Amino acid sequence: MRWWTTSLLLLLLGACAPQPPPASSCPEGLKPALQVDLYFGRNTPRGEVTETEWAKFLADEVTPRFPDGLSVFDVAGQYREPPGQITRERTKLLVVVVFDAPGHEPQIKAVMDAYARRFAQHSVFRVEHPVCAGA
Repeated sequence: MRWWTTSLLLLLLGACAPQPPPASSCPEGLKPALQVDLYFGRNTPRGEVTETEWAKFLADEVTPRFPDGLSVFDVAGQYREPPGQITRERTKLLVVVVFDAPGHEPQIKAVMDAYARRFAQHSVFRVEHPVCAGA
């Protein structure tokens, strides 16, 4: 029974994995792609991640994995802690558009893991959605 439940869960999760739109649905000059949004909370056990620390993380971990381009925004984030309290923190939103889905997966995971290790974070929030993109 446990194997069946696990198999069903994996099948359902696979069905939820975003896929780029079909090429035929993109306007002329644009290609199917996937937009990946990563939310990096800046609160850490030792204080807030500084702009200098963020710039070094971006240079060391993100840019080498996504040299073709990315965007970073300062946003105000909030989430509910397990006991129910709302925590607010300054957050960095990293937006990357990839054309090699699902080939981007190892690089995204490496960036998320590096941030968690470097700044003692539990996780990085991730959102992906299909887009049509091009320069």
